[in-house]
Amino acid sequence: MTFASPLPPVEIPEEHLTAVVLRHAERLADQVAVIDGVSGRSYTYGELSGAIARFAGGLVARGFGAGDVFAIMAPNLPEYAVAFHGVAAVGGINTTINPTYTAEEVEYQLRDSGARFLLTIPMFLETARKAATAVGLEEVFVLGEGDGATPVAQLMAAEPYEGFAQVDPAEDIVALPYSSGTTGLPKGVMLTHRNLVANLAQGEHALEMDEQEVIVAVLPFFHIYGMEVLMNGVLYNGCTAVTLPRFDLEEFLGVIQEHKVTRAYLVPPIILGLAKHPVVDKYDLSSLRQVFSGAAPLSAELAAEASARIGCEVVQGYGLTETSPVTHATPPGQFKPGSIGVALSNTECRVVDPDGRDLGIDEDGEIWIRGPQVMKGYLNNPGATAATIDEDGWLHTGDIGHVDDDDHWYIVDRLKELIKYKGFQVPPAELEGLLLTHPAVADSAVIPVPDEEAGEVPKAFVVLKPGATATPEELMEHVAGHVAHYKQIRHLDLVDDIPKSASGKILRRILRDRERAV
Repeated sequence: MTFASPLPPVEIPEEHLTAVVLRHAERLADQVAVIDGVSGRSYTYGELSGAIARFAGGLVARGFGAGDVFAIMAPNLPEYAVAFHGVAAVGGINTTINPTYTAEEVEYQLRDSGARFLLTIPMFLETARKAATAVGLEEVFVLGEGDGATPVAQLMAAEPYEGFAQVDPAEDIVALPYSSGTTGLPKGVMLTHRNLVANLAQGEHALEMDEQEVIVAVLPFFHIYGMEVLMNGVLYNGCTAVTLPRFDLEEFLGVIQEHKVTRAYLVPPIILGLAKHPVVDKYDLSSLRQVFSGAAPLSAELAAEASARIGCEVVQGYGLTETSPVTHATPPGQFKPGSIGVALSNTECRVVDPDGRDLGIDEDGEIWIRGPQVMKGYLNNPGATAATIDEDGWLHTGDIGHVDDDDHWYIVDRLKELIKYKGFQVPPAELEGLLLTHPAVADSAVIPVPDEEAGEVPKAFVVLKPGATATPEELMEHVAGHVAHYKQIRHLDLVDDIPKSASGKILRRILRDRERAV
């Protein structure tokens, strides 16, 4: 059976994303839109709108326009919104890159997305230039100064671009973040103007924000959660965002105290710190009205512990990169322990067993989702798209859960093979492929194992070639040289064989079950 959202339906504007995000810019021209939590540098809504127009003008002067791809490889800074919406304003596509990636990882995304330009900061310029050179990128921009890159100030010296390019909201892509989906290597997730506009509108009855609110933006803007909720969502609702380029617990707590932050959108590892770290008691967090958790499962026990410690409700939601991202959230006053909340407005859900049979209330199965926030598809990968979204528009999440008789949803397990390290996706296949490049390795498999701080960490099982020798430490170092910190293997066992199906597919569930039994 199909479960409809219990929330009222909302109207979804058929408009350009940036026009919708900046809907309050003229009226709130003198209100601060975004503040750099480290330096205090800020933009009012009027200043932000003007900066976006100048950035867009610089792009047009370079022949960049509809359908062109621009890569942003930067930490959270006020200028992230300037660049993202400058690109969007002229009909371009933003592909957002984790700035801690290695040059190999950046090169892969630049090549796969077909990016023409890349923006970074001096700290990551060497890696950016190396990847850009490898793919023949046209130009690299830098916030500030750096050898071999064009200062963003120079780009923004052009005539401002007036208005917004004409787009087909349902078809034209505006964001291209990368996700591994339910399995495999990272894929470009094609999110249209309508996808992101829809998800902003769908939050009306669940993600309540008013114009007096201050939101701490510590979750990365390159990740869909930070991009849509903390960047676009805050501006769409006329709030103020305080950005932090990285997570440091004391710096984060200091920002909440100094700026009287009212809402914090976080991930479970940060909430773990709020619940248990002694330094929390040194800061005044009384301004917080709500902490919202996403990107990875949050236990009811940890939510309750953190809530009691900091004196505000700690709720949880759910979503995927492929759903722009939010599909479920907890409306004010409707918190239920362990629940991801209710389906957002205009969102339908099903619970399906392995044979494709629909299940009912309190029955566990794979959650399927349909709504205007569901992606257009994976870039240049119709096979992966068809495996994720069926002919009737249902997105198969790969997550196991159920709905109760109050329309609240719960996630209990995961079909998909992704590892969630502090909310970041770690695809086992990528790590297995890297292990196989070591001359001593004959076969490998990678699974998630529980970790109190990170949620999950990668553990590898490796079969060595006959006569070959290699230590677990050597093999973990081999992988670490090719991937970002969060993807690194933390545990490794040498084994005699890897369990596989008749078709040769790694049976990771058997490895997970063995690990739990130890």
